[in-house]
Amino acid sequence: MNTPRPAAIEGRILTPQGFVEGRLTIEGAQLGVVEGRPVATEDVLRTSGAIVLPGFVDTHVHGGDGFDIMQGGEAAQRVARCHARHGSTSLLATTMTAPLREISAALEALAPACRDRPRQGARVLGVHLEGPYINHRRLGAQPDFVRALDLAEVAALHAIAPVRLITLAPEIAGHLEQVGPLTQAGIVVQIGHTSGSYEDGVAALEQGALGFTHLFNAMTGLHHREPGMVGAALAHARYAELIPDLLHVHPGAIRAALRAIPCLFCVTDSTAATGMPDGEYALGAQRVHKCLGGVRLADGTLAGSVLTMDQALRNLVQQIGLALDDAARRVSTYPADYLGATDIGRLVPGASADIVVMDRELKLQRVIVQGEEIELDEDAR
Repeated sequence: MNTPRPAAIEGRILTPQGFVEGRLTIEGAQLGVVEGRPVATEDVLRTSGAIVLPGFVDTHVHGGDGFDIMQGGEAAQRVARCHARHGSTSLLATTMTAPLREISAALEALAPACRDRPRQGARVLGVHLEGPYINHRRLGAQPDFVRALDLAEVAALHAIAPVRLITLAPEIAGHLEQVGPLTQAGIVVQIGHTSGSYEDGVAALEQGALGFTHLFNAMTGLHHREPGMVGAALAHARYAELIPDLLHVHPGAIRAALRAIPCLFCVTDSTAATGMPDGEYALGAQRVHKCLGGVRLADGTLAGSVLTMDQALRNLVQQIGLALDDAARRVSTYPADYLGATDIGRLVPGASADIVVMDRELKLQRVIVQGEEIELDEDAR
């Protein structure tokens, strides 16, 4: 059955200039014009009515709906559909540290989803290689299959499915010298799973690294005499990703990062347990346990999350205290800008028709991806 394609959306619409009360037209898979009168951000949540935001962009997605990206098969399609039901209209499929043959097999399975958006699913923009080019002292929930980065290996993986983002530890011998060639090849370099110093972080940024993987987690922390990788991010970064599930990072630390990093943006770091009941699930080669709203290894280590981007937005507004327009850009425009994707993450003529519609409690009412209306679960509303 073909889902009807809407021709227009009415409500309080977030444009790059701010909210307007009016009408947004949709022309097939693209946005048309926005017409309306300006409305103050602080008034948007005070009265009932549709709130129209850009579709969410998640650059760090391991799984959802019981499926893990590393398992191959139909996992990418199922994960894309799971996250679309929670407002993510674009995402990066994120790998785990594993032997090369397993990473290659996962990319071969998800390549079709990168070429053609799954029906009723988010766009899979490409791959985030979170491993294996990390430090074995800061594995977090990653299995210990780490190795030094090799440009020929990355090129071979990129030939299978588009690699858009790489996490690496810059202190590993040879890694710093690879940052420039990677960025010149169009791959965003992100610092993470690192035991590196403040100086290592600054050097990587100077070589062209753009951001930090799940800021505060799996990296050297801030001390006033040893500022560490967190200090490098707070002092010098324009971009960094952060998991706002309120388990990975204390609200006070989130507020500090918001003051320091202009384009701090949100990711879910979601696992197969997202959208599923409590129990045991796969995260690459690891077994993880969902309980009490979190996901952990058997030893208690946090192992990704069950966060969705609609909940991330609610947390930013309702728990952290951000204005709605600021929070919305941190789950849409800023991550799109980070990837250099000017056709997503914003409601402007000619952009992809990726839209979320919420009520005043920031509960999802509608999700539209490239003009296709997504069928929402009742619990997503």
